Amino acid sequence: MSESSLPPSLAAIREDFLALSVADRLQLLLEFSDNLPVVPEELVDPDAWERVEECQSPVFITVDTTPTEVTVYATAPEEAPTTRGFASILVQGLHGMTPHQVLAVPPDFPLQLGLQNAVSMLRLRGMSGMLWRIKRQVEEGLALQGATE
Repeated sequence: MSESSLPPSLAAIREDFLALSVADRLQLLLEFSDNLPVVPEELVDPDAWERVEECQSPVFITVDTTPTEVTVYATAPEEAPTTRGFASILVQGLHGMTPHQVLAVPPDFPLQLGLQNAVSMLRLRGMSGMLWRIKRQVEEGLALQGATE
């Protein structure tokens, strides 16, 4: 995978992780966990939240898609810091991207962070599930917009 195929925000996150030792990568993931943006209750339709079944913890994601920008919202319990960290990476890393940029994110992005020796493959599978659901919701949002134009 070439570095240029990732959007700049995700490439920067990946490079931050890869520049660190395995132990420090886990610490950086925990820092992302502390910075998962809080979702104002009135901002998102409660029926729009989708449970990420690949995660053992109750993680919910919803995506607001316009023709020019995607906004990802996620919730994850504080007692699941690695899961919150992954959600935060995606919320922050995908912020402000166009729908097509989000859809172009490689499905193996979670593996590109170099966390295989720091967290379980089950946790990495959870992040992959988050990314898959985000991309699917973006596709659905684009389809709905196409149907209303």
